[in-house]
Formats: sequence, C-alpha cells, structure tokens
Amino acid sequence: MTNLLEKHNVNETLINDWNTIGKRPPLSEIDILRILNEVNTQDIPLQNNTLATLYTMLAFHRLKRHTEEDELIDFILDKARMHDSTIEVYQSIKELKSYFQFYLQLKQLNLDTWSLRETDFDPAKLKKMQEWHDWLDDLQMDMVDLSIQNKELNNMYEEIQQKIIDFKTEIESSIDMLQNKRNGIPVSRLNQYAKDLLHLQNELYQSIPSILQSNEHKTALDKLNEMIGLDEVKGYIEKYYHYLKYQKDRKKLGFHMVDEQGLHMVITGNPGTGKTSIARLLAELYYELGLLESKEVTEVNRSHLVGSYVGQSEENTINYIKKSLGGILFIDEAYSLKRQDQQGSDYGQAVIDTLVSAMTSKEYGDRFVVILAGYPEEMRQFLWSNPGLRSRFPDQNFITLPDFEMEELKHIAENTALSNDYFFTEEALKRLETLIDQAKVDDTFGNARTVRDIVLKAIFNKGAAETVGDNNNWLDHMRIDQQDLDLISNKQDSTDPMQSLDNLIGLANIKEEVKKLSSFVRIQQKRKQLGYPSVPIQLHAVFSGNPGTGKTTVAKIYSNLLKECGLLKRGHFVIASRSDLVAGYVGQTAIKTKQKIREALGGVLFIDEAYSLFRGKNDFGKEAIDTLVDEMTKHNENLVVILAGYQREMEQFIDSNPGLASRFKKYFHFQDYNVDELIEIVHYHVNRYQYELASGAEGFLQEQFRNNQINGNARFIVNLIDEAIQFQSLRMDLERDDEESFVLLTKADVEKAWDTVKGRD
Repeated sequence: MTNLLEKHNVNETLINDWNTIGKRPPLSEIDILRILNEVNTQDIPLQNNTLATLYTMLAFHRLKRHTEEDELIDFILDKARMHDSTIEVYQSIKELKSYFQFYLQLKQLNLDTWSLRETDFDPAKLKKMQEWHDWLDDLQMDMVDLSIQNKELNNMYEEIQQKIIDFKTEIESSIDMLQNKRNGIPVSRLNQYAKDLLHLQNELYQSIPSILQSNEHKTALDKLNEMIGLDEVKGYIEKYYHYLKYQKDRKKLGFHMVDEQGLHMVITGNPGTGKTSIARLLAELYYELGLLESKEVTEVNRSHLVGSYVGQSEENTINYIKKSLGGILFIDEAYSLKRQDQQGSDYGQAVIDTLVSAMTSKEYGDRFVVILAGYPEEMRQFLWSNPGLRSRFPDQNFITLPDFEMEELKHIAENTALSNDYFFTEEALKRLETLIDQAKVDDTFGNARTVRDIVLKAIFNKGAAETVGDNNNWLDHMRIDQQDLDLISNKQDSTDPMQSLDNLIGLANIKEEVKKLSSFVRIQQKRKQLGYPSVPIQLHAVFSGNPGTGKTTVAKIYSNLLKECGLLKRGHFVIASRSDLVAGYVGQTAIKTKQKIREALGGVLFIDEAYSLFRGKNDFGKEAIDTLVDEMTKHNENLVVILAGYQREMEQFIDSNPGLASRFKKYFHFQDYNVDELIEIVHYHVNRYQYELASGAEGFLQEQFRNNQINGNARFIVNLIDEAIQFQSLRMDLERDDEESFVLLTKADVEKAWDTVKGRD
C-alpha cells in the first residue's frame, strides 16, 4: 500500500487532509485513476476513508471537466459513500453538482438576448413574453430545494428563485393585459427583470469556487498559459499583450503613435505545433483589448483563394476579406500561394497582389488582421520572395513555434486520452513513448497531431476488441493497456534477427562480423544507461561481393538487428539504385536523392551497385553523392546507409570521394560460396517446394561446381532449380508418369537445367 502511494508522491495523510472543494486535490485525475486501477486489479488494500477520498477527488476532477450532466459523477460519489460517507467534501461536491446543473440551465436561456422594444407590435410582444413564460416555468419546475454549508450560494439560489417567481408574475400580468387589449405594458420593467436575472446568473457563477470554474470566462492569456510547452512563445505574447494595452491606454491620454507596430502576424512551425490554436488566441486577445470588433477567425488555405480562371482568385480573396472584417483572416500554408514552378495558368500571385492591396486600402485597411502560417523554411523563402507582402509584417510579429519535447508530447497524449475518458497505464505510457519516438523521424512529424492520432488508434483498438458491461468494471472501459498500443506498431516479423542470420548458409566471416557488431552495440547501450561514456558507433557499412552472395538478405537482417538494439526508430529497409537517385537534368538529382533518404529515415537505405553513382565529374551522379553525404551528416542518428557492389569497384568508388571515405568505416566482404555450400543451397531450394533430387543428380552438380566457375552464387542456384522444375514438368506431361514422380528431379532434369542456365551466362 505504502509503495503504491509513494510511487505517486503522496501518502494517506496528505490524501485525507483534502477536506474542502476550495483547495486543489493533491492528486491529478490520471494519478487517481492509476491508483484505483492498481487497487482493483492487484487487490492492494487501502483504508476506507482513503478510498472514499480518492473517489471523491475523482468526482471533483470530473465535475471540473464535465460541468454538464454526467451520470458517472453520481456513480463515483456512490462508490465514495460505500467506503465512507462521513467525509465533508463528499456532500459538498454532490450538492455543488446540482448548482452547476442549475447554472447551465439558466445559461441556456441566453438572458443577454432578452429584451422588448416599445416600438414592437403587440403580437410580437405577446409572442416573446409567452416564450419567456414557458422557459421560466420549465426552469422553475426543475429547481429543487438545496441547502449546503456555503451560505453565499444558498442565498444566491434563493434570490434567483424569488426573482423567477416575480418575473413570471410580471409576465403573466403583461400577457393578460395584451390579451385583453389594454395598454401600458411595463416594457422597461420587464427588460430590467431580464437584466437582473442575468446579473444574478453571473454572480452565481462567480460564487462557485474558482478552482471549478470553466474556461468560458478565462482570458486569452489564461488559456495561453494553460497550453502545454511553448514557454518562449508565451513569454513573447504576454509582452506583446502588455505593449498593445500600454499603447491603447497611452492613446486615451492624448498621445499619438505615427509608426504603429500593426497587428498582422506570421506564425511558423512544423505540423501540429499549435499554429491555428495560437491564431485563435490572438483573435481573443485583440478582441479583449478592443482592437478588433470580433474574435472570429476565418480560416482559409490555397484551395479557398486560388481560382481556375482569370479574375476568380481576386473575387475569392475579396470575398474572404469581407467575411473576416472586424476579425482575423488566417491563411494556412500561405507559401503554397507562390509555387516555385508556377506557370501562367496558376493564379496564386493574384491572391497575393489582392491581399497586399486590401491590407493598405482605405476600404479594408485596419479593418481586419492577417495571420499567415506555414512551415518555417518555406515561409521564409515565400516572404522574402514577395517584398510587398513581407513589408506588411513587422519583424517583431514573427512567431516561431518549436517542436514539442517528449515529456510535452506524453502530456498531450494523456490529456487527449482523458478528454475522451481514458487513461494510460504506466506500462502503456512507456510503450507510447516508443511509438512517438518511432514516428519522430523527420521534419514532417506531426507533433501534437501525430500523438492524438496514436491515442485515437489505441482507443479504436480497445473498442474493437471489447464489449461494454455494467458499471462494476467501469475502470476497464477507461484503461489503455500496453497491448492496445502494441497493435499500432504492426509487427510482421517477430523472428530473432540473430537466429535469421545463423540460419543462412555459409557466410561464416559475415556472421562473425555482425555478431561482433551486435555485441558492441548492446554493451555500449548498457554503458550509456549506467552513466558510463560510450564509444561512438559507426553503423554505415559497405557490403562488397559478387552477385548472389547474400548482401541484400544480410542487409535486411542488419536493419532488424539495429531496430532490436534500439538504434533505429523504425528499422525498415529501403532499396535504391542509381535510377532512384539520379535525375536526367540539373537540380533534380538532389531533390530525388533527398526524397529517397526521407523515405528511409528511421531505417536502412541500401544502395545496390553504388559505384554506378560516379561516372565522372560531369555526371549527375556526383550531385547524388554530395547530397547523400550532406544528408548522412544531417540525419546522423536517424539513418543507416549500406553501399553494395563488386569489391574492386566499391573500393575505387569510396576512395573517389573523401566524404564517403570518412563516413564508411565498416566493411563486410561476402565471399563466393564453396562447393559444399552450393550443394546445401540446392537442397534448401529443392526442399522448399517439397521436391527431391534423384540418384545421380547431386553427384552431377558436385562435379559441375568443382569444374566450373559459378557466376551468381545463390542466385545461380535459384535459377537452376527453377529450370529443373520446369524440365521435370515437361517430362512428366509427356511421359504420363505416376504420382510419386511429382517430387523427383532426375539427373536428366538437372543436366538440361544446367545447360540452359550456363548457356545464358
């Protein structure tokens, strides 16, 4: 029991000292769920009063998250009562829940819209008052007698009750007057009742402990500070807010600013870093300061603005500008408006010209704010290529959102799960970290977006495999276990890579080298975990040897081995050749090479016949090599490159480029198979399809292997057996052999196959 609570940095005394809803509980909702989960699944004993307080804390957190009707709160409070109904805070939460529900009912009336006008015709007045009467009548019927220790809330509740009764009476009297064609409806008094009731509604909300108040009354800065991470951005926006407020207050004193900073903003950041969220908060901030008439954000991208014929882009842009007047026009991926390969039929430039013109025009200027958003590098190039647009955005108004750190991403994941009424076990959280790390391989990583996707996939896996029972196993329906996340990784090959290597025929020197490297990697990883300095690990390799010696097969095993050791995030295997990397004209080879490298990030890029990349100084292959060297440096811990080819050619290729020579320290030479190994490979492929060699066939092959040079090694054997099987099929079809002969490859079949394959060579 002690160990369970200590793990969450709490003890029973601290838990039971929580006795008022005005004080924040010592445990988060997730911590409480984990504790209760371990109590239930591992039969860990806790004192009844401690359990009752834990359940009450949980109800408190749910009440803070779900101020609307939530049946689970009542269920959880009943669980608390079963353990100990004497704790004071239990009754406070139960009664406060009723106040919340009443407040929400009152709020749904939208009292701020209730008003009569003297100029309204009598039928319109009558219709409005009848609606008001029905709504107040329903509200009064739902009200119950509440009495708790909080006298302020009690008095407020009673005052509202009385105000509703008085308001209804006044409405009934006014309706009667109208129905009997009498004049003198007390319009101002009725409007005042509505205002008084709205005022009491707001006072009721303010009387609720602030710790339980929802986000609806929080300022933009409050909401910003509750966001995860973004410390530098928060600091800047807070300074920006105070600067704008200072200038606004300064104007009230009669001062003037000729060179105002302006409100237009550029927000850059990788996917999922919160660009849209920051834009919405800026809209609220501008609105709170009175700098904008509305906090509405009109969100658009290229597809909304760019038309398909002359004049349509200008029309679209003006329409969205008009829609955003008084608020913010938010253009996501704004750099896509100006494409590098833009042709005459692309009208993105028309959007830019129209936007720039509107931002400075008398008709629209200063009546809306533009926020441009996109990836950092793309936005930088886009803005510097458009001086007219760039000049509309002050240097101070450039915000760059950083990628989230791992702890922040885990926090986002837990919040996402909790908002959907789920929580991670600690084992699942560790597995989640691995999945996030595997996804975080390049600049396209979606940050919070990717993490939310992972959480929702886990929820889908759980829902697809389970059924909902009664409330007795309520925690089961909230718990995300490790197996719910394991299904996301889609492990297809669970074979031990070292076992796969041992199963290969021959390759004794290669097996020894790989095992040595594997041991080195594992020991260095352990040393790192224990705090010892680790020796730098060189993982890039050159595989040299003739065709068919197993280079590609071993490279795949090598990638699985590095993934198992934790040195590769994904461990996938990407094969490339010259045609995948080298283009036919200037400028495209680097792009093509980078695309292939991006595909391989987190895994192994295997370049077959790598020496073909270099065919002289004027060959485009040189650009591929230079790009490869640069990208290997950039993605040093996230990419392993294996170069493969003939031994002599590979040595010349590596020596031709100092950048390559300095990055490839590990060399594996694959020797040709000897006679015994070739015969073993023959048996492997024959048995693979449940065939057998007839008497004399093996002897024939041994003799040929001794007396002839075999080009292609294992590849030659595969072709040989395929041909032998085809000759056997032809023979059986002509001779109508019995069923037993279906598995037999005769010496004649093998001889014909030999002549055919060697003839090709």
